Amino acid sequence: MGLLSKDIKTLDDLFVHGLQDIYYAEQQITKALPQMISKASDPQLKQAFESHLGETKQQIQMLEQVFRMHGQEAKGVTCPAIDGIIDEAQDIAGEVEDSQVLDAALLSAAQAVEHYEITRYGTLTAWAKQLGRQDCAQILHQIMEQEKATDEKLNRIAESKVNVRAA
Repeated sequence: MGLLSKDIKTLDDLFVHGLQDIYYAEQQITKALPQMISKASDPQLKQAFESHLGETKQQIQMLEQVFRMHGQEAKGVTCPAIDGIIDEAQDIAGEVEDSQVLDAALLSAAQAVEHYEITRYGTLTAWAKQLGRQDCAQILHQIMEQEKATDEKLNRIAESKVNVRAA
């Protein structure tokens, strides 16, 4: 078995595997966000997490559309990267007692997730274009832009108050 999977022989195979990876990741994020919402004490941060939960559910539907457009069944494959990011966030959150420091830790973990997603969606958009799937690329690019906007929103919250309070 190769680095990713013995079944990956073409760019199209790699594209489908990438879709399956991010599909799994988005589903894991929908499971992790409610815990983050319950642990966050800053109202603006809590609201940002709640908003992103709804957005993530919509993104799953958009991914399902891309799978259909590409003639594939929507299914996920285990993504060790997102599992690791989420596990690390839960470990750190479990160790922090100060609520303001906890907010900073949660926010940092959320941004790590966003950065992973931005990278994955950027790659998938490029591959879709290379495969002549402008229709898929357009949807994937739209999701990537949503992820960038979420990251920018979290960064503003971090810089304007959460990190300041934690310090």
